[in-house]
Amino acid sequence: MKSLLSISSIITFLAVSCYSLFMKQFVALYFLFLALLFVFFYAPTSAVSDLLNEGQTKLTLYFLNMFLQPEQLQGVDIWINPHYKIIINKACNGVIPVLFLFASILAYPSKIWHKVLWMGIGYVLFSVVNVVRILLVVYVTQTGEGHADFYWSHDLLGNSLLMLTGLGLFVAFIKTSSRTVKDF
Repeated sequence: MKSLLSISSIITFLAVSCYSLFMKQFVALYFLFLALLFVFFYAPTSAVSDLLNEGQTKLTLYFLNMFLQPEQLQGVDIWINPHYKIIINKACNGVIPVLFLFASILAYPSKIWHKVLWMGIGYVLFSVVNVVRILLVVYVTQTGEGHADFYWSHDLLGNSLLMLTGLGLFVAFIKTSSRTVKDF
């Protein structure tokens, strides 16, 4: 009985140690990938990041124009009323949550094709959810008090929607991953 208990204790210790090592490796890689992705694809450090952000902003505006009232979208401005507009800039184009998801996917040990697939799914889904988020903010701002409703709809509802989308995507990525002990 004692030897069975000690074997069980050893197995538990090894499992906890292995999990702890995995988590440390994941967290370190996550922050490394996040920093690299932000430097190369978001910060104005290269023509690639400028081109990517400009293209993503144009794509977002294109989809928004399909759902907004005629002439409501003028350039990067969504007019709520003659005295109030919402500006769609680099921070609103949906690239930031995509980079957080990509860093998580890249840091997690799984096959490269699985990562590429889920990064593609994440990009498409985040692009759609970001347009829905902006339309939600526009609707709440138009039907409510205006400026005051913008903040809670943008900061609470909109950002919560993006966070839940990212979390759901990452959980789905992990659940469909065929990770084994030898992968890390």
